[in-house]
Amino acid sequence: MISLRKRNGAKRTMANKTQEVGDIHFPFPFTPYSIQKDFMAELYQVLEAGKIGIFESPTGTGKSLSLICGALSWLRDFEKKKRQEEARVLETETVPLSDGKHQPSFLSSSGQETPDTLRPVGEPDWVTQFVQKKEERDLVDRLKEEQIRRKKREERLQQIRHDTQLKYAAKRERQEEEETERLLRLSREVLAAGTGAELLEQLASGEEELVLSEYESDEEKGTANGLDEDEDDLEEEHVTKIYYCSRTHSQLTQFVHEVQKSPFGKDTRLVSLGSRQNLCVNEDVKNLGSVQLINDRCMEMQRSKHESKSRAEDKEPKRRRQEPRGACPFYNYKQLQLLRDEVLVEVKDIEQLVTLGKEARACPYYGSRFAIPAAQLVVLPYQMLLHAATRQAAGIRLQGQVVIIDEAHNLIDTITSIHSAEVSGSQLCQAHSQLLQYMERYRKRLKARNLMYIRQILYVLEKFVTVLGGNIKQNPNTQSLSQTGTELKTINDFLFQSQIDNINLFKVQRYCEKSMVSRKLFGFTERYGAVLAPRKEQPKLAGFQHFLQSLQPGVAEAPAAPMEEEATVPRPASPLMHIEGFLAALTTANKDGRVILSRQGHVIPPDNILPLIICSGPSNQQLEFTYLKRELPQMMDEIGRILCNLCNVVPGGVVCFFPSYEYQRQVHAHWDKSGLLARLAVRKKIFQEPKRANQVEQVLMEYSRCIKCCAQVGGMVTGALLLSVVGGKMSEGINFSDDLGRCVVMVGMPYPNIGSPELQEKMAYLDQTLPRTPGQAPPGKALVENLCMKAVNQSIGRAIRHQKDFASIVLLDQRYARPPILAKLPAWIRDRVEVKATFGPAFATLRKFHHKKSGHS
Repeated sequence: MISLRKRNGAKRTMANKTQEVGDIHFPFPFTPYSIQKDFMAELYQVLEAGKIGIFESPTGTGKSLSLICGALSWLRDFEKKKRQEEARVLETETVPLSDGKHQPSFLSSSGQETPDTLRPVGEPDWVTQFVQKKEERDLVDRLKEEQIRRKKREERLQQIRHDTQLKYAAKRERQEEEETERLLRLSREVLAAGTGAELLEQLASGEEELVLSEYESDEEKGTANGLDEDEDDLEEEHVTKIYYCSRTHSQLTQFVHEVQKSPFGKDTRLVSLGSRQNLCVNEDVKNLGSVQLINDRCMEMQRSKHESKSRAEDKEPKRRRQEPRGACPFYNYKQLQLLRDEVLVEVKDIEQLVTLGKEARACPYYGSRFAIPAAQLVVLPYQMLLHAATRQAAGIRLQGQVVIIDEAHNLIDTITSIHSAEVSGSQLCQAHSQLLQYMERYRKRLKARNLMYIRQILYVLEKFVTVLGGNIKQNPNTQSLSQTGTELKTINDFLFQSQIDNINLFKVQRYCEKSMVSRKLFGFTERYGAVLAPRKEQPKLAGFQHFLQSLQPGVAEAPAAPMEEEATVPRPASPLMHIEGFLAALTTANKDGRVILSRQGHVIPPDNILPLIICSGPSNQQLEFTYLKRELPQMMDEIGRILCNLCNVVPGGVVCFFPSYEYQRQVHAHWDKSGLLARLAVRKKIFQEPKRANQVEQVLMEYSRCIKCCAQVGGMVTGALLLSVVGGKMSEGINFSDDLGRCVVMVGMPYPNIGSPELQEKMAYLDQTLPRTPGQAPPGKALVENLCMKAVNQSIGRAIRHQKDFASIVLLDQRYARPPILAKLPAWIRDRVEVKATFGPAFATLRKFHHKKSGHS
């Protein structure tokens, strides 16, 4: 494992020089530092010995370049020695016997059995000699075949290198049947089945694509091969290679650029692997937005292709209720061959691979995978290497290969993330409701096996909601929990408690994967929404719009977006897609998995919360705490005036969050100088969040003790005011329930440091990678807004902690009233927020709220 950091050292003139360390020659673009020589030499020795190495080197020492030159030098020498040994064997047609210590590298690396493998005791010598001779002949034949394949590959790549004017003449193979013929055929089938006029109406509206195909399990039909017969020769024998993985695509792209600049950049066969989201060139699929939707649609198109092929080969094809949708025009055998070879000719990063795929009209996702066997260097993200199913699907074989892991200190977090799945009670209820409506609508058209599995899924969803303490028949946004808290359970204990231990989750998971029921369900809800209404009373899109609103409710004051903008909004994935990941996790061995049940009383009655956005203060000062304005004296005075008014009507504790420790210190010092601090102290005792973690508990104890004492004694001081910091010790993990937090105030918007190099790199990557939606903020800016609102939501969520709790939430900045910002507030706040342009009406509403609540408390 290699741990690398970004280069930040002085640049030197690039001039290829071969450095000799001991008996090893390392091509290098300039005279290396001594630490780089040591790095390459140690790396070479680790690879030569087949061991595990952990490397670390100071910033500025060119670790990436040292890694590239060291590892590829070893691979160059390894291939040279392997070919020499192969040539010697082919010349003499005998295999040198191994003494148990030194074995020919082409044997040890390929995992083949050696001629001197131990035989059963007591075998006659002539049998042993015969077996050995046969194995020698087989090995010689295998080496000859491998040599022929290698020669063909080299000739093919050489031809592509010299033929720069190569043009791709393959035509797109989309073949769609006429719509009228489809409808006539389906109509005849429906009439023959006697299903009636209602289903004819469904067919005429194009609903047949929403209905599940007849399902057969693997035990009934056997496992089909993923490639057509004419695609078999795409699979070659894997040569010894280096797998290099890192955490982000930007880090991988940077590494590929380093390879391009290195002395090995011209001759190395490098393949960059990525997800479908990054490599898909089919705009219809890529525009689905969601990673899960893109993956499902791609798999469905591949399945459609193979189903079409199998039907064409059948002499008497089975009559089907629905015709599968067209195969992807970019998944073409000849074009994938050309793309595979083009990938191996020259080192390319992800962006260059996508451009090449568009020009060749061939899929970069599959083309890059077909290039893996012949590649010498495979560049891929952590997740693809560490997740077994993904690794197998990509055709990655690690036995006898070299694996280099960049930034290895991130491995634990990455592995935890890969093998974790989280679903909410709301998602479970939504999935159950949608699937139940789907089953009711298409019950007459679904085969018995489909109905059986759907009922099993509905049963599982209902039991999951029950174990969380909810009721599947009630609205998840209005029901409350009798028991709260967190439990840790083994997988078996959770299955027993959920009463689903009698369900074969392996078969259910396989059904979800093969039938693509979640995608059918997504299309169903996309068309009709969460609740079906009579067709005559509801336009086609109205249900879908209502469904979107149920997932991301908007604010009543926000104007409706025009239809052109609605069409560009990323479509949310079906909740069942998230649940499928959780079902897969439940098939893990009992000893390897744990289930955390988190029951929270997050459902708050509407009249127990008062969220306010205040756009101007008592002196009509506009509240916009930008970095340039927030340090103005009049802005700091306005914060003090607002808090003075709030402290006069809010009982108990008031928690005020500032965007940073430094700004909190400046405001406190200004109030002390202007006299506002003394005015605040008349009604509330003032506490400040400490910077030292060991002082937090003491401040909280004194804050709590003060509030309790004031409630018992009475008098002018009615509680306490705690000045806190967003992202600090008080903004996460500490509860200000009941009297500890009757009002939470957020001063400004806590945007992250835009000058951070790391954040700028993330923004630049998102802006370059993700398409910009017309009328919406660039992806990089959206990231900054998301980070800001995540911090806000963590802070304001500290106050309301149970169903009977009540509090007001005051957001001091007119920017909170913007629709894109409002949409990022939690639903339980967003649905009830009130925007106040001036302070007077806001203060009246707040005083009325606390007067009413204090009277009932």
